[in-house]
Amino acid sequence: MAKNRFKLDAQPRDKAGKGTARALRRDNLVPSVIYGDNKDPILLSLTEKEITKEYNTGSIFTNLCELSLDGKEHLVLARDVQRHPVTDRVIHVDFLRVTPKTKIAVDIPVHFVNEDAAPGIRDEKGIINIVRYTVELLCSATNIPESLELDLTGLNIGDAIKMSDAKLPEGTQPTITDRDFTIATIAAPKIPEIEEDDEAEGEEGEVVEGEEGEAAEGEEGASEGDAEKAEGDA
Repeated sequence: MAKNRFKLDAQPRDKAGKGTARALRRDNLVPSVIYGDNKDPILLSLTEKEITKEYNTGSIFTNLCELSLDGKEHLVLARDVQRHPVTDRVIHVDFLRVTPKTKIAVDIPVHFVNEDAAPGIRDEKGIINIVRYTVELLCSATNIPESLELDLTGLNIGDAIKMSDAKLPEGTQPTITDRDFTIATIAAPKIPEIEEDDEAEGEEGEVVEGEEGEAAEGEEGASEGDAEKAEGDA
């Protein structure tokens, strides 16, 4: 399923450079640029609050943006977001112009469904051992999948979920084409560590303590006897 789009309003930016960028940031604006599609770059600025909100959704790099500038709408995709190294604020965004003909490589998150229908998980208490949390797909910029769903129905411990098991939207393919790589496996449940026998440790401790105690008492008695003998001799 393709992701939803979001909208942003932008203001034109006449100049580039560090001085202009600093001035914009003081006004809580984020300098940005639109490039691509064999057209001249467009300088613009965005409201920091709005672009930060979209960035924090975690899907800004796969979610198309309908960007409104001077009454004209641009269909774009964020390709780079720069953040301040100390404050983590968004300080610059690069957007790519896209059309239905634009092909782009995007990291798509994988989601697993029908765990209850996998005997290895349901009956044998196995676990999903995830090898890849995302898969890079080459797809149309206007039809980017929201996620890659992998069906676990019928899988047992030891089975692997491979790229060929995924259903891809039309016109979409993985960027790795020379092999059918593994995305996840069904692994056996972890065996809990065996705890040491506390009772055995206690018995061992008692023996050691007893030996040390008897030895100490013997030494103390010998010392007292030596003292009494010495006093008698004196």
